[in-house]
Amino acid sequence: MNKLLQEITARADASQVEGLSRFFKTGPGQYGEGDKFLGIKVPVTREVVKACWRETSLQDLEACIASEYHEVRLAALLALVEIFAHAKRFPVKPGMTKMTSCPARPGISQQDCVDFYLAHTDRINNWDLVDLSCYPLLGVWLLDKDRQLLYDLARSGKTLWEQRIGIVSTMTFIRNGQLQDTFDIADILLHHPHDLIHKAVGWLLREAGKRDKEALVQYLEPRWQTMPRTMLRYAIEKFPEAERQQYLKKA
Repeated sequence: MNKLLQEITARADASQVEGLSRFFKTGPGQYGEGDKFLGIKVPVTREVVKACWRETSLQDLEACIASEYHEVRLAALLALVEIFAHAKRFPVKPGMTKMTSCPARPGISQQDCVDFYLAHTDRINNWDLVDLSCYPLLGVWLLDKDRQLLYDLARSGKTLWEQRIGIVSTMTFIRNGQLQDTFDIADILLHHPHDLIHKAVGWLLREAGKRDKEALVQYLEPRWQTMPRTMLRYAIEKFPEAERQQYLKKA
C-alpha cells in the first residue's frame, strides 16, 4: 500500500482548488498551464509527509511524482527530502562504494535520493516544487562536492524550472557562508527572459547580501543598471530606504 499517496489524496478539498489554481497560474499561456490541484495547502501536505515518509519507498515516490496533481508531486518531493536528511553518507563496510541507507527507510541512500531527484526534474514544474526541495537536497549534497551540476542546470536546463534549481540550490551554500557560487550562477541568469528567474536570482542575491552586504554591493556595482528591475528590487530589498531609492531612481 502506498500510504503517502493514499493519505495525501484523502486530504483533497474542492473548495480550495480554484484559488490554488489561480495562485499557481494554471491558465492558458501561464507558467503553470494545465497543472491540476486537489486543494491541499502546504501545511497540510507537510503534516501528511511527516506521518508517512518513514514508510515510503522509492516505488511509492515514483507513483507520487508521476501524479497529475500538484500536491501529490510536492508530497513526493518533501518525503524525498526527509529520507535524504535521515540517510547516512559513509560506506556500509570498508571498501564498499554504496552509501548506507536511511535507518527509517532501509535500502535508500542519499545518493539514491539525489539520483531520483535529478531523474524527475521534468515533474518538478512549478516554483514551489523547486524552492521547497532543491536546496535541502541538492544544496546539502553539494556542500562538499564539485558544483558544476548547478552551473549546467542554470546555463542549459531544459526548462526554466531546471534553471531555477540551479540558482535556488545555492541557498544552502549561503547559509554556510559560501557566496561565490550564488554570484557566479546569478551572472549566468542575469539576462534571462522570464520574471520567475528574475525573482529567484534577486531573492538569492538578497540572501547573500544578508550575510555580506559589501559582497553584494560589489556584485551589483557593474551590473545593477542593466539587470532586470524585478531582480534588482528583490536584491536590494533589505537595504536602507534611502540607499534603495538611489538604486531604483537611477536604474
